[in-house]
Amino acid sequence: MNEQLATHLGAIARLAREQMSLTQVQVAERVGLASAVYSRIERGQMIPSVETLKKLCIELMVSPEDLMGLTESADSGARTRPEDDVTLRRLLFLARKLDAAKLDALVRITTELAR
Repeated sequence: MNEQLATHLGAIARLAREQMSLTQVQVAERVGLASAVYSRIERGQMIPSVETLKKLCIELMVSPEDLMGLTESADSGARTRPEDDVTLRRLLFLARKLDAAKLDALVRITTELAR
């Protein structure tokens, strides 16, 4: 087992789960795993199957690239901070579901928060 991959994957899965305010049991049920097995994934003690990896990406709204640590910063070639990339991708995922008026409101709110 690639311990570095398992550790990264577990950390990203945990971060995404916590940002969604889900428990390990809830995620495990959604992807069809025993909670003990999902816990081992988050602790970096196992790497899930490709099928489970796909389900995790969908349920946690994380790209496979982010989950496996393949995302790189375009300008420096250095790895991005995982929590930044995951959060931004989740925000983009959710923003794409908004109608024009709600998207405009989100942009205004975000602009004010960034000041």
